[in-house]
Amino acid sequence: MNNQQKKWFYLIVLSIVWGSSFILMKKALLGVNPIQLGALRMIFTAVFMLLIGFKSIQKIQKKHWPFIVYTALLGTFIPVFLFSYAILGIDSSIVSILNSFTPFNTFIFGAIVFGFSFKKKQFIGIIIGLIGTLILILKGADLNPNQNYWYALLVIIASVGYAFNVNIVKKYLSDLDALAITTGNFLLLIIPAIVVLVFTGFFTTFKTNEIGLESLGYITILSVVGTGIAKTMFNKLVHISNPIFSSSVTYLIPIVAVFWGIIDGENLSLTQLFAGVIILFGVYMVNKAK
Repeated sequence: MNNQQKKWFYLIVLSIVWGSSFILMKKALLGVNPIQLGALRMIFTAVFMLLIGFKSIQKIQKKHWPFIVYTALLGTFIPVFLFSYAILGIDSSIVSILNSFTPFNTFIFGAIVFGFSFKKKQFIGIIIGLIGTLILILKGADLNPNQNYWYALLVIIASVGYAFNVNIVKKYLSDLDALAITTGNFLLLIIPAIVVLVFTGFFTTFKTNEIGLESLGYITILSVVGTGIAKTMFNKLVHISNPIFSSSVTYLIPIVAVFWGIIDGENLSLTQLFAGVIILFGVYMVNKAK
């Protein structure tokens, strides 16, 4: 495959994998708490990445390490915990739709921090997306009064981290192999993740019953496929395309996630689906105007 075919292949595969991640997190939370989920996800991924990519660490030069640290924190460590808490508070399908803010934030912070230019159509697209988000949150709070829609802010904060991550990878790590970036990230994260897990009391409170073991199974799939393999593939996508095309995977993620949410019995009104379409249209306008 040439690069044009590869980038569309990566985009579709990532949308399926990451679109399924939300329901996996929801199921995993039946047996562990959000902090444990985040920590275990990073530990399992780190073990997997070090097994397959340890030799690639030799490619990381001294100049790369500061940016490896930034991408580890902003692209994995912080978002992992934010998403775990968000899914505990609101439906996984709603979380996936709110994740569509990543391309918005890629542009906003790309302009403010990385010096990318802004166009009028991009600003209009952002406003449209914000309107859709407001409708989604207000209708969700009305439809599900037992859910706390303030958790939506956690998803938006996480999307800011993703936006910084993709811009940093493109601008400062484009000369580094995608496997090396991902392995370097998790080499740095494995010790902090173990420390966090110890302080949650996981080793003394975890129950090895059916629910607990199923949770570990979901976390294993989430870690190996949804984080390790997917993040390596995403870094390759950033290298052969551009930050906005790469973050456009969030256009397709909600389609997969909403499908899983409906199967799992989540409440989603036509108004919320319409709000999701508005958000995606806004994101499309931002991307089309690049």
